[in-house]
Amino acid sequence: MRTLIISYDLAKPHVNKHVVAQAIMSLGKSWARPLDQTWYVKTKVRESAIEALLSSVLDSEDGLLIQSVKDDAVLTNTALRWFRQRVAPIETAEETNLIAFPHPHPRPGEQNELPLAEAC
Repeated sequence: MRTLIISYDLAKPHVNKHVVAQAIMSLGKSWARPLDQTWYVKTKVRESAIEALLSSVLDSEDGLLIQSVKDDAVLTNTALRWFRQRVAPIETAEETNLIAFPHPHPRPGEQNELPLAEAC
């Protein structure tokens, strides 16, 4: 699994900002967004495949940067909080209006919490 930085500049952010965010979050098992239009993604997906996916939701005037990076970073006035993709919902009886938000049990060898990097 590699860590990629994905950064973009949207010409019309009010039009497709959330669509781009959803596409990025679908790319890997975990992600972080230290700045508004800058993401870290841990993924096995190649840069060319990511570009193809994101190009379908970006306008021709939007900028895009995808680059493999090391885990080390210097952060100023921000923090790097990693999030994991959601797991499938818990099955409930059809007669209930209960919506369950599952707490996934960690697999053997998996971290319980993802680390939080702090600015120096």
